[in-house]
Amino acid sequence: MEIAVITGTSTGIGFATALHLAKNGYRVFAGMRNLAKAPPLRDAAAAAKLALEVIELDVTSDDSVARAFATVAAEGAVDVLVNNAGIGGATPLELTPQDEHRSMFETNYFGAIRCIQAVLRPMRERRRGAIVNVTSIAGLVSIPNQVPYSASKWALECAGEALAHEMARFGVRVVHVEPGVVQTHIFENSAEATRYEKTSPYQPIMRRNGKFYSAGFRDPAHPEQVAEAILESIRAEPYRFRWLVGKDAVGMCGGRRKISDEAWIGMGAELTDQEYNQRFYDYFGIRL
Repeated sequence: MEIAVITGTSTGIGFATALHLAKNGYRVFAGMRNLAKAPPLRDAAAAAKLALEVIELDVTSDDSVARAFATVAAEGAVDVLVNNAGIGGATPLELTPQDEHRSMFETNYFGAIRCIQAVLRPMRERRRGAIVNVTSIAGLVSIPNQVPYSASKWALECAGEALAHEMARFGVRVVHVEPGVVQTHIFENSAEATRYEKTSPYQPIMRRNGKFYSAGFRDPAHPEQVAEAILESIRAEPYRFRWLVGKDAVGMCGGRRKISDEAWIGMGAELTDQEYNQRFYDYFGIRL
């Protein structure tokens, strides 16, 4: 059985992906920072008689990553790495403490880099393997009111694209799965999204960011859809680098490519809600 390591598996996309890959023939090592959250995944795997083991894996810790991958290496080489662990947040740049920026990057960017570096040399030497980075539409379109989150995803997008180039000659597949709004708990571990909202001069921007998510939650992608895209991205021929998941991801990515930088930035001007909502629909096909 090929071995897959997946990070951030306690809930949401990681949880669904661990089960989906195990059901499709992989021996899965499901990483999570807090093993107190492991019983639901363990129970689901046991009920389906899947080859799935939950391991402690805190992507922000060098020691934890080293221990986790040593545990896996004792069982065999890693064939698939899915970098899914992530945290979110929603406040304007002026109001976001630097510690929150660092925390976001430590998990969303450096956490993925730590895990990639743990598997890269063996994959290169074996001339086989797949690395899946679960990024976000926020890694393709800069999202106001979510600057550190969006920036961390942009950084991973850049690193992953360059890595895909570096690995092409060695037979190692690097892909990005880029969901829009997904029905998950990512923002439960984030900074308080409503902080300063009622009194902030940024209130219109914060409110409109919230309306974007509300629109997404009316017809969200589900973790299982992302899991299906992850499996397909690993196996697809011919190879494809980017995998958008969700109607809003497709609309945002396609629409942003068609408009100028100035048109996108101009949406931050003092528009009425009606004007803003109409532009958003015209550009991206999404009704707020």
